[in-house]
Amino acid sequence: MSSGGRKVGLGVVGLGRAFTLMLPTFVRDARFSLVAAATPGAEARAAFEQDFGGTSYHDVDALCRDPAVEAVYVASPHQFHAEHVAIAAACGRHVLVDKPLAVTMAEGERMVASAEAAGVHLVVGPSHSFDAPVLKAREIIASGEVGAPCMIHAMNYTDFLYRPRRPEELDTRMGGGVVFSQAIHQIDVVRLLAGGCVTSVRALTGSWDRSRPTEGAYSALLEFEGGAFASLTYSGYGRFDSDEMMDWVSELGKRKNPDDYGGARRNLRKSRTPDEEAALKRARNYGLADTSTFTDAPLPDAHEHFGVVIVSCERGDLRLKADGVMMYLDGEKRFEPLPPPSIPRIEVMDELYDAVVGDTAPLHSGAWGLASLEAAVAIIDSAASRRAIAMRRQVGTR
Repeated sequence: MSSGGRKVGLGVVGLGRAFTLMLPTFVRDARFSLVAAATPGAEARAAFEQDFGGTSYHDVDALCRDPAVEAVYVASPHQFHAEHVAIAAACGRHVLVDKPLAVTMAEGERMVASAEAAGVHLVVGPSHSFDAPVLKAREIIASGEVGAPCMIHAMNYTDFLYRPRRPEELDTRMGGGVVFSQAIHQIDVVRLLAGGCVTSVRALTGSWDRSRPTEGAYSALLEFEGGAFASLTYSGYGRFDSDEMMDWVSELGKRKNPDDYGGARRNLRKSRTPDEEAALKRARNYGLADTSTFTDAPLPDAHEHFGVVIVSCERGDLRLKADGVMMYLDGEKRFEPLPPPSIPRIEVMDELYDAVVGDTAPLHSGAWGLASLEAAVAIIDSAASRRAIAMRRQVGTR
């Protein structure tokens, strides 16, 4: 964790699910102060003022002009990222934007250009490439002990498609479906471990439920500069749960009950219309749910993860686990443990703090997010065209 001599005033755009997932981090990281928020919901604005003593706004531009705001966390729905990042950059504010960067390459390119023109840092996250086990695996690879990565396999089976959704979250054109929300995680992880620069993407997608008319699954093969390749497999159809292969630790690092099968589908049956489903989702949002369920949530048992990740290197294999990295070498296997996090997602805030206070160029920059977005868009394009898609906007790890 980066230590600092001053607090950074943080403004938040959007007080929905993304914000609630970051709240346990914000309330524990003394380097940041939640000073302002912008959201359409009056209940959420009132709760923010009561809980944090900050200023709330209906208008994003007004938040970004607040002199107490030094950096902005854009946690609005995907289709608004481009507009909100442009406003923050024009006001001279550094930006942390939730993944994906945007829903089209044209929007992403404008976002990167607006940040560069304003001279502000743009950090894209959180994503699972910030997870401590991923960073540990990268450290092991960088040490040279196992040689260069040659092949990576990433696999995740979840109930993503059956969690309560707004209508646009089931519309691919607006950034809905598992590719924009979930493939970005896997792409980020394998890019970080394989050097960053994807050369081509070949993929197929699955849309197998007419009541959820968007991509619910995909399988992709990514080639990298230097010859490495990665296979990505994902299903959000809520049957097999790959957390079974992660010692029943959930994506957020919490222990799961293996007997609690099919919970997402059961919960979804409570809603009969799209409006009722959207209301079911809103009920979990900040300002409607009890704030203490977010701010006082117990620390996770282990680190966050995104399913099974196995890295085959020249002289060994690495298997990422929620509590460390398992190493399989020629003559031995050993476990490199990681202690549970004292602040969840602290790696995201480290990168933002170093960018704002130290003017340090972030690894997960706008250009990095654009490269991951390019690969995600290529999954959809490749599935439609049945051909490999060449990459043109890739950047490597430093």
